[in-house]
Amino acid sequence: MKILRSRKALSPVVASIILIAVTVAVSIAVAAWMGALTFNFMATEQGQVTNLTFTVGDATSGKIMVTFNNTGTNAITINELWVNNAKVTTGISPALGTSTLANSGTQYTVTIAVVAGSQYEVKLVSSKGNAFPRSGTAPT
Repeated sequence: MKILRSRKALSPVVASIILIAVTVAVSIAVAAWMGALTFNFMATEQGQVTNLTFTVGDATSGKIMVTFNNTGTNAITINELWVNNAKVTTGISPALGTSTLANSGTQYTVTIAVVAGSQYEVKLVSSKGNAFPRSGTAPT
């Protein structure tokens, strides 16, 4: 019995300070981890098709020049180009799949049959699946 009485324990004040310090350290680690996750999920693509320029011609010489501007801070990769709900796979310059840097006006030229006075809806689709639409009417 004498051995048990001679042991000294931590005072309640020291124990409380240690408990608070561990709680603060764990909460800081969790906050840093959640912050890193939030930044990865919040990196959204921001861009817009700013202009459509039409060149009226026949089935091989008509063109639509699509001006795309990346207004965000991350690069955007355009993988698909649609005209009037039809995916265009050929006659696109420059080639799709290259990154568009922030604040750069990239111009895509699509060679298709453009009919004078017709309405066209052009949609660029990014690698993340975001769509950037624009519609316009070919000149008469």
